[in-house]
Amino acid sequence: MKRIAVLTSGGDAPGMNAAIRAVVRCGLEQGWEVFGVQHGYAGLIADDMAPLSARDVGGIIQLGGTMLGSARCPEFKTEEGRRQAISALEQRGIEAAVVIGGNGSQTGNYALSAMGFPTVGVASTIDNDLYGSDITIGVDTALNIALEAIDRLKVTAASHHRAFLVEVMGRECGYLALMAGIAGGAEAVALPELETDPEAVATEMLAAYERGKSHALVVVAEGAKYNAERLAAYFKEHRERLGFDLRVTTLGHVQRGGAPGAFDRLLASRLGAAAVEHLAAGEHGVLVGLNKEAITATPLADVVGKQKPLDMKLIRLANVLSR
Repeated sequence: MKRIAVLTSGGDAPGMNAAIRAVVRCGLEQGWEVFGVQHGYAGLIADDMAPLSARDVGGIIQLGGTMLGSARCPEFKTEEGRRQAISALEQRGIEAAVVIGGNGSQTGNYALSAMGFPTVGVASTIDNDLYGSDITIGVDTALNIALEAIDRLKVTAASHHRAFLVEVMGRECGYLALMAGIAGGAEAVALPELETDPEAVATEMLAAYERGKSHALVVVAEGAKYNAERLAAYFKEHRERLGFDLRVTTLGHVQRGGAPGAFDRLLASRLGAAAVEHLAAGEHGVLVGLNKEAITATPLADVVGKQKPLDMKLIRLANVLSR
């Protein structure tokens, strides 16, 4: 093997740049040329790629986002689009690719692999919903950003004896909300994985005041049936009966934009290096991730179309600690 490509796809995650850096420098150590693909799968189709040197990836390990960019690419979902991407790679003499991203990105990665082009995926998404890795690049940083916001809001909530709803990202996975709720001392969490009863949420918040607390806080996953907007509307509609209204803070994309913490820089570096090691060993069609503190490879066929379940023990813990 003489040339490989690296691309980032899907939502950006803190630590992606550290993974790019690791792929490039470890690839160069193998004696390969490493091409960086701009704007994800769209860049593959457009043949928008160029060689990266060790210096090109210098000074990026501490930066959030992705230096290669990311973009949606409906064309890549078609066989014609994927063949165009493979043709662009082969015309440059590129023999394999590393795809850094989450569920959608690895679905595209699997499609490339199934067409005979060697690829390795790197688990990267703040949602932590990707099967094949206990924790993915960006999760720890996003969680700490959410936790800092919750801690600040609790100060204001306590000062004014108010109730707050804090909505965090995560798509259809409640991992960020659950962990932020536990670590942030929330009175309740609303998750996509569980049915949310607004009356039960109200009961938990009223009970907090009855126990002498000066505030109440609920962490809501954006994908929950009753997200922050719907819960706030319910409380507003029934304000007379419930006795209080809510302040809503939606953290949104601020969670994705932070500089990666130490954990994500190290995880990304390890996974990027592992991706190169697998290609060097002739192993492809896999996702590299972290499982039980070890770097592992899971076949992409076992990754796509699945969502990692939440640990029910952590849900029970959240309920116990909220009281």
